[in-house]
Amino acid sequence: MTSRVYRLHSTLELPLEDTYDLFEEPDLPPEIEDVEITRRNNTLIISAVSADDTISKYTPTAQLKASVTENRVYEEDPEEMDGPGPGPNSGGGSPQWGTFEEEEEEIPSELVEYACFKGDLETVLQNTALQYPMFQVLCEVAKNAEKGTLTAIVCVDEELEAVRIVDGEELPATINVVEEPRDDAENESVDWRNNEFIS
Repeated sequence: MTSRVYRLHSTLELPLEDTYDLFEEPDLPPEIEDVEITRRNNTLIISAVSADDTISKYTPTAQLKASVTENRVYEEDPEEMDGPGPGPNSGGGSPQWGTFEEEEEEIPSELVEYACFKGDLETVLQNTALQYPMFQVLCEVAKNAEKGTLTAIVCVDEELEAVRIVDGEELPATINVVEEPRDDAENESVDWRNNEFIS
């Protein structure tokens, strides 16, 4: 039986430069010979190149899709700089107006491009050929991500497995089967108590 991915949700973010570095010499599953990285405007597409010659070159192989966004990164955390200390009104005397200029100094920062693998299965991991091996590649991305979560339910060797990676760390996960409430459940269900065909 082919391994499959059934449920997936991702909120992964990592710097675009780190993403490219990750695929310089990637440790790929045996089914994937290489990956091709394409950037179209603000979208990054990482496509699997099959190691199996029997897969037609016209068959769309699995691909990871990320949006590229710019985030401002500060050299020091602005919240840490607002810690306790002498303020403009300290000492109980009149305000020391000269201190405002020092406090309003701009914190050094730069704009950094991030690859954001965010969304569900059809958004982040597309196409079915080589889907599971490409999911394994996504797990490697998750382990290198600065922040974000990857959760999934996969079937490997006919066994369901849960996957959960949070802020780069693989954590234990379990599968819970729950019944989701449905609005139309009353209309579709059979009322056995008041059924005229049952005596």
